[in-house]
Amino acid sequence: MGRGLATFLFRIYTSGENVSRVKFMLSNRHFHSLRQFENWVSDKHPFVPPSDVPRREFSRSLVGLVGKVGGFGDANVRPFSSVVENGDDDDDDDDMRVSRTERSKDGKYNLDSVKSDDFDSANEHNVEDGVVGFNENGMYGSNDVELEHGNYKDNKDIVNFMRIHDFDGEHENSDEDGIDCFKENGVCDSVAVESESETDDICSDRTMSGKQVSLRDPVELYQELRNNENSVKLNRSDWETIQQVFKYFSRSGWAANQSLAIYIGRSFFPTAVQSFQAFFLKKCSADVTEHLISLGPSNAAVKFLFPIFVEFCIEEFPDEIKQFRSMIQSADLTVPHTWFPFARAMKRKIIYHCGPTNSGKTYNALQRFMEAKKGIYCSPLRLLAMEVFDKVNAQGVYCSLHTGQEKKFVPFSNHVACTVEMVSTEELYDVAVIDEIQMMSDPCRGYAWTRALLGLKADEIHLCGDPTVLNVVRNICSDTGDELHEHHYGRFKPLVVEAKTLLGDLQNVRSGDCVVAFSRREIFEVKMAIEKHTSHRCCVIYGALPPETRRQQANLFNDQDNEFDVLVASDAVGMGLNLNIRRVVFYSLSKYNGDKIVAVPASQVKQIAGRAGRRGSRYPDGLTTTLHLDDLDYLIECLKQPFEEVKKVGLFPFFEQVELFAGQFPDVTFCQLLEKFGENCRLDGSYFLCRHDHIKKVANMLEKIQGLSLEDRFNFCFAPVNIRDPKAMYHLLRFASAYSQNVPVSIAMGIPKGSAKNDAELLDLETKHQVLSMYLWLSHHFREETFPYVKKVEEMAVNVADLLGKSLINACWKPESRQRKKPKPEEKKEGYERPRSLVKLHEKRRDDKSVRADNLSKVTA
Repeated sequence: MGRGLATFLFRIYTSGENVSRVKFMLSNRHFHSLRQFENWVSDKHPFVPPSDVPRREFSRSLVGLVGKVGGFGDANVRPFSSVVENGDDDDDDDDMRVSRTERSKDGKYNLDSVKSDDFDSANEHNVEDGVVGFNENGMYGSNDVELEHGNYKDNKDIVNFMRIHDFDGEHENSDEDGIDCFKENGVCDSVAVESESETDDICSDRTMSGKQVSLRDPVELYQELRNNENSVKLNRSDWETIQQVFKYFSRSGWAANQSLAIYIGRSFFPTAVQSFQAFFLKKCSADVTEHLISLGPSNAAVKFLFPIFVEFCIEEFPDEIKQFRSMIQSADLTVPHTWFPFARAMKRKIIYHCGPTNSGKTYNALQRFMEAKKGIYCSPLRLLAMEVFDKVNAQGVYCSLHTGQEKKFVPFSNHVACTVEMVSTEELYDVAVIDEIQMMSDPCRGYAWTRALLGLKADEIHLCGDPTVLNVVRNICSDTGDELHEHHYGRFKPLVVEAKTLLGDLQNVRSGDCVVAFSRREIFEVKMAIEKHTSHRCCVIYGALPPETRRQQANLFNDQDNEFDVLVASDAVGMGLNLNIRRVVFYSLSKYNGDKIVAVPASQVKQIAGRAGRRGSRYPDGLTTTLHLDDLDYLIECLKQPFEEVKKVGLFPFFEQVELFAGQFPDVTFCQLLEKFGENCRLDGSYFLCRHDHIKKVANMLEKIQGLSLEDRFNFCFAPVNIRDPKAMYHLLRFASAYSQNVPVSIAMGIPKGSAKNDAELLDLETKHQVLSMYLWLSHHFREETFPYVKKVEEMAVNVADLLGKSLINACWKPESRQRKKPKPEEKKEGYERPRSLVKLHEKRRDDKSVRADNLSKVTA
């Protein structure tokens, strides 16, 4: 509250008069600032708000003050909470209500009779007539108000009465007609009042003007503003209000979303609003400005301005609208099911095999796959595709293998096992199997499963997974017109949680256990501790290992005729391997997500724990527990939780869509192009755009290389490379540079001579295999003559995978990350030792108490 208004209210409160003037100020809720109110009154600006303007909420303390002074009206009056004696708002909504005030015989209000009594709105109607109260719609009633200087019939007379006075409250003032305003004691001496009929005419004209402006056609209104040459002159208060209205408009999410319909993008919307504001202030008319000021910064003002804003943008920004429209059409991902017209022309049958791990869902789908004349199996991992490839061929069904790094064509085969990214949407199949369908919601790779489901041309498609994406699949089948059948499965043997944990001691590990850790360092620490303190030997599986090495470690663990009876693995054990696990032991239930340490998601805990026990193995009953007792409660909580329903699944554009979008921005880099696509693409409510930070980082690195086409950059960005490994990134840039120069790409890598003897050599072997795998992937996505050393690289990859397997068997060292800690301080040697820097010398001598202070000051100087 401003100082002038506070002084004014204080004088009224202490004098006991002019209560209706305060009520007038409250009733005219078009006042958005005290300065606005003072300016209107001092300039004798005749203003009455339109009757259809929405009312604002009152300040409780101000309304309570008026209630104490003036009381309330008739039965339609809505009571307000009273104000406590210290002047603060009554936030507790207690039962104290303002009672009616008594008037003396001379018509003045007596403040001594003000009381705080319980107000019963149901039967309390004893408020005397002549006091204007709040009715149910928030407006004042029309009861007569008797004052010392006149009798006014209704609220319109009060409006006019207040209009001709200056309510500054800080100094004395007189208007042209000789009307004396408040004296120092706050009492008005004389009043000049216009006739009742004249006041009625003014109010009626203003109300009708506001209604007429709000009901006018926006096109005609814009044409009138555009042709207007004499704009209304605004005072400071009105100008500030208009600024607030346009600021509210520019920040309106509703207006920004609606602007997309006329192809005004979010990035251009603030610029368009700024131009529209300049146009309005230059061309505004009196009636439009007055109506906008009465609305103030509100949603009503936004809805009033938006149709005019649309007409302004269509006329002023045709080129920007055309450009954004073309860009949006090329980045439209709202109807992905229309991308595959041949699949839509088929009447496909979708069978959803829904169930947890070890429930037989994938087995039933594979049986139907092998029975078909022509089929395709879509795997989430190379390892699982290789396993199905071997299993199907072993049963007499010819099957080929197609992954990003490997292609094995079996003569006369009509079946193919492939990774989901390598699915062909051009071939026609009888039966297709998409495994781990819940991966549609994966933030990075989910687009591959969505593309396979929408685009596969198969008469019968089997989906295997948990029920998290079941509702999304139902919606997709509704859009595509496919027939959906649901088969629900239960686990063969229930998963049992052992109440007795390992009590923090790895010596309690038993044969057939799988200890799960979520970092490479912890995996090797657990392996060393088990082999050091027990008689067990451990196999190791984690994500950085090649599929061939992981498969070799899994076979070593499943074989009963050797000494390797314990498995130490990461979350990579969750899918893709058939393992004879008796019990899953969680080393911890937290992991590093790249930013901070977080709890392992419940869905991942259930997936990993479900690997224990397998039908037909030597451990049919599945057990799970934790290493530490503190983690047991969280494990039980995760297993009890039902599967969380997924609302959206992933999408990513094809190269053709990116190429069409790039036509709108011929001068931007590929990395900037991907950013713009992510900002402007349109998606349906059932889809999200998959994360592509990895792709943008590779694209940014490739900007240094000239001569690559847009398609070449697109394919290089999807190459399987670890962007955190400098050696792997160096080889990718070298491959791309050689390809751009149209010269044969060489591997330029030394052949390892033996297995690793320490963790650094093991990391080097992992990097070498990643580079070899990347070379093979690129050879299948680019011209064969550019990558002529495929056979040699395949031999090297097999050799490196074997060396990795032997290295893991003999690994007995601490991981590299543990060796990088600061070494222990050595004993101080005699003689002079040259410091590396003055700063380090200063820090060294500051801790040395034997050095004198004067020598320290000399060194630092």
